[in-house]
Amino acid sequence: MAEELKIAQGGKNERYDLLYRQVVSLIEAESDEIANMANVAAMIHYTFDNLWTGFYRVVGDELILGPFQGPLACSRIAYGKGVCGAAWQRAKTLVIPDVELFPGHIACSSLSRSEIVVPLYRDGRVVAVLDIDSNEVGTYDDIDRLWLERIVALL
Repeated sequence: MAEELKIAQGGKNERYDLLYRQVVSLIEAESDEIANMANVAAMIHYTFDNLWTGFYRVVGDELILGPFQGPLACSRIAYGKGVCGAAWQRAKTLVIPDVELFPGHIACSSLSRSEIVVPLYRDGRVVAVLDIDSNEVGTYDDIDRLWLERIVALL
């Protein structure tokens, strides 16, 4: 994995490397999970100018809206529904280049065109997901997946 995350000159990798180091510093200084989710969502959102960046927490059989940056969001998402519910159900990161082609996509915002959802694990279970939306098709790729999985693992 270290080879996959090798920092390239310029661009997205450099921004993720700096963001990762900032998140490490933030997490070391704060133990509250919600506070950390709020700050991490803000850091990611403003580093990459996303349409929407935030967390949904697993509460019973639903994902409940947590800390986020961006426009109004869906408050509850059922297990297996939409990209967030599917990432929770599959317990894996989903990179969706065009949300209009994802069966069952939940359009919380008509401006959303691509999405990445990264599960947050605790004791082998998904306890939350990081959801990031873009207003452009094809925004997210394996670079985003690798770095965001690393960042979410810090929480």
